[in-house]
Amino acid sequence: MEHNNKRTLGQRFRSIRGQQTIVTVLFMIAPVTLLILFTYLPFAKMIQFSFYKMKYIGRVKWIGLQNYLAVFTPTDIPEDDILGSLKLSLFYLGGAVVQIALALLLAAILTSGLKHTAFFKGALFFPYLVGGIAVGFIFKFFFTHGFVFDTLLTALGFKLSNLPYWLSDERVNNIMLSATSVWRYLGQNIILFIGAMMSVDEDVYEAGAIDGANAWQKFWHITMPSIKTIVVLNLILSISGSISAFEPPYVITNGSFGTATYFVKMDHIAHVNQQVGLASAMAVVLMVIIILVTLLQKAVTHFLLDEDVNGHTYRERRIAKKRAAQDTRKGGRLS
Repeated sequence: MEHNNKRTLGQRFRSIRGQQTIVTVLFMIAPVTLLILFTYLPFAKMIQFSFYKMKYIGRVKWIGLQNYLAVFTPTDIPEDDILGSLKLSLFYLGGAVVQIALALLLAAILTSGLKHTAFFKGALFFPYLVGGIAVGFIFKFFFTHGFVFDTLLTALGFKLSNLPYWLSDERVNNIMLSATSVWRYLGQNIILFIGAMMSVDEDVYEAGAIDGANAWQKFWHITMPSIKTIVVLNLILSISGSISAFEPPYVITNGSFGTATYFVKMDHIAHVNQQVGLASAMAVVLMVIIILVTLLQKAVTHFLLDEDVNGHTYRERRIAKKRAAQDTRKGGRLS
């Protein structure tokens, strides 16, 4: 007699796997619905708006790719140069590199057995807890000519008349604004690096000390390979944040004196000029740039850091193959 393994729909629902599926679906209905309503649907509408000339209220006109052409069209008028505002991201990108380097240095110091590390960790992490708007107002007065920063410099012997206007002088103002981002996010990177460094096995450091490794060699050959995942994560977050910098220039200078980053200019176009279609196209372009930068970082990371089972990176394997091919050619000529 042939046994029938087919079960009815009711039997499947009453089974353990069926009940697990029902519970999973029920718990996912609310978050997935909210995700669609407040993330994917607005994103789809933003892409749709990018093909129109429109304001928040009024007539809507289909213009195709003209908004995207406006984003990529350079102009001699700074206020209208959308693509040129992306160049300001280089200041914040440079600040991000300094920030990660300082964070690695301070994290290595704080994990080296220094006394009162809890105090230093808290003091360095505190700026990250302060809201971006509050940080902006703090540094707006800190860098105002004749205020806190200039007072400190004059106390060190500098003449006030020789000091630049830190927020209006286009030679230095973007450097000052990127420095505020370094101050705010340095503590976050330090805490992440400390957590990664503390997970490294002490036996590895002891083996390195037995082999005669100094502090720098331990850091470069033991610590860095062990925390490379966190380093790459911080790099991705820092570069993405540099491209979309908003709070420092918006709060401190309101985008004036050549400090309007791409995000600040997009906000001005959307909410002041009410060019909703152009602002939507700018947002889509920014998203594509961030995705491309992230993919490029992952490719570079795979090339330089990802190891095989033998501990060799992709770059090292390519070099080894090239050398082996050269040795084979030399051997063939000699024979």
